[in-house]
Amino acid sequence: MIKQIFGKLPRKPSKSSHNDSNGDGVHGNSSLNSSPGPNPLNNSKPGSASSKSSSSSRSNNGPLNSHSSSSNKSNQGKKTAPLASQAGLVLTSGVYEALPSFRDVPNSEKQGLFLRKLGMCHVIFDFSDPSKNLKEKDIKRQTLLELVDYISSVSTKFNEVAMQEITRMVAANLFRTFPSPNHDSKTLETYDAEDEEPAMDPAWPHLQIVYELLLRFVVSPETDAKLAKRYIDHPFVLKLLDLFDSDDQREREYLKTILHRIYGKFMVHRPFIRKAINNIFYRFIFETEKHNGIAELLEILGSIINGFALPLKEEHKLFLVRALIPLHKPKCVSMYHQQLSYCITQFVEKDFKLADTVIRGLLKYWPVTNSSKEVMFLGELEEVLEATQAAEFQRCMVPLFRQIGRCLNSSHFQVAERALFLWNNDHIRNLITQNRTVILPIIFPALERNTRDHWNQAVQSLTLNVRKIFLDADQALFDECLARFQEDEAKEKEMQEKRELIWKRLEDVAASKAVGSEAVPVSRSIPSIAINTSPTPKTSAGLETIMLLVLAEPLGITDKVPDNKLHKPINTFRDDPYFPFLNVNRLINLPVFRPMISKPRALLTAILTL
Repeated sequence: MIKQIFGKLPRKPSKSSHNDSNGDGVHGNSSLNSSPGPNPLNNSKPGSASSKSSSSSRSNNGPLNSHSSSSNKSNQGKKTAPLASQAGLVLTSGVYEALPSFRDVPNSEKQGLFLRKLGMCHVIFDFSDPSKNLKEKDIKRQTLLELVDYISSVSTKFNEVAMQEITRMVAANLFRTFPSPNHDSKTLETYDAEDEEPAMDPAWPHLQIVYELLLRFVVSPETDAKLAKRYIDHPFVLKLLDLFDSDDQREREYLKTILHRIYGKFMVHRPFIRKAINNIFYRFIFETEKHNGIAELLEILGSIINGFALPLKEEHKLFLVRALIPLHKPKCVSMYHQQLSYCITQFVEKDFKLADTVIRGLLKYWPVTNSSKEVMFLGELEEVLEATQAAEFQRCMVPLFRQIGRCLNSSHFQVAERALFLWNNDHIRNLITQNRTVILPIIFPALERNTRDHWNQAVQSLTLNVRKIFLDADQALFDECLARFQEDEAKEKEMQEKRELIWKRLEDVAASKAVGSEAVPVSRSIPSIAINTSPTPKTSAGLETIMLLVLAEPLGITDKVPDNKLHKPINTFRDDPYFPFLNVNRLINLPVFRPMISKPRALLTAILTL
């Protein structure tokens, strides 16, 4: 009898069993022999029996015997001490051996074996050296696959001990800090995520199985959300969100699926998850403009927004205005624009009254010098307009079609072409036709300029089609706009001729009043006009004369300019440092100018309309 008792005791420290007398057991037979994980590792002779690793490498996932530093107080109980001590025994003994398979033990011992295998997987290996600890890495990989099979096939509810140990093992393997050398070595202006090579984490053979295990645990019907929320809590969710900045696309895809499942199962965490995602967006928009997981987070939000109940809460509308619309601002918007456009469209489809807010938001962040970004905005605008009702369209159509008019005249043919494609959408074309009395006068000059001067033949052809749509819809309005355009053209031409005559007169004055025998040429180009705020400017008679002539000629008061103002050497005005500055207050208060007109402010209004 005594020999039988001693025979049942463990002979090696690495095989000593965990204290599994806490809580109810988890029973069930494994029905899966394999898991859809990464390719199996090559089993070769390990280079070293030691499993110590460096904590400075990005792919280390922390030191070998480290646990998650983010585990909260609810995850740090006395029940976890035996498993932690078991992992320590494995390390100190220098032995990392496989435990028996679940198929080789009776059902009554499966829970204890499950906890012991979880304890084994707390050990983290260094993947920066492919030839190091090959045997131990393969043992851990096989153990993780067995744990995934067990979680998938279990038929009874997980108890608190199992939940606690699962989350501790997941935290130890997944939660880590990204040094992100690519981000730190580049300034904000030069960083472009599209130019970066996709990074592959060398520890992915283990990380993928851990992610699969967490996913199976979250979606398992045997996971009680009321108990599991104590362990999958706010700090746990925050650490998951931090991992979205991983360079590895495969990891972000797993995180996207897992976070979406957590949002669906743990209703108590939903407001917190939305708020945490908002904070990530705020920091990205207004501080860093660098984050790898914006597209994945927006993809999750697209599904969340689709499930919003009506009427929309004020919190959701604020999220649209403060986070989603400003996401159009960063330079790298092309990395996530498809997902962002889907989220924006979902909001408009949920509440059509938001269309005006969205369209004005797009106009606020409309690109000026980035043509490819402008094409994306036009595509998104079409999707929003397709869900816009007539009342909301009328609220924003004036500023909207002023911008569309500028796009029509863009020298970049793709921008002009994409703007003209709006008329191919039946709903948008009907909205434009119904409001043609307002819209056509705004965009008619752009259409006429395109038909005459645009260099691209396709743009000219599309413009003629749009002109025909308006002509067929309302010929009288079309003729009226055409006559007004021709009249404005004539006025502009006349004004240009007046300017030429003024400069010709200045040349003649400069030639006749110049000191010396040679005439002084006057440049036809006026430097950029600014406002001179100097309280006591250094004026010259040449400056006063030039300004008086320039302003007086269109007003027909050149005969009132005193002759004594023309005796100064006008050839000095080109060197006058104050000539490029138009200080209206100084000009209209000159003693020689004030008697000419009794209302200087009216003169100023006339000047600005020239």
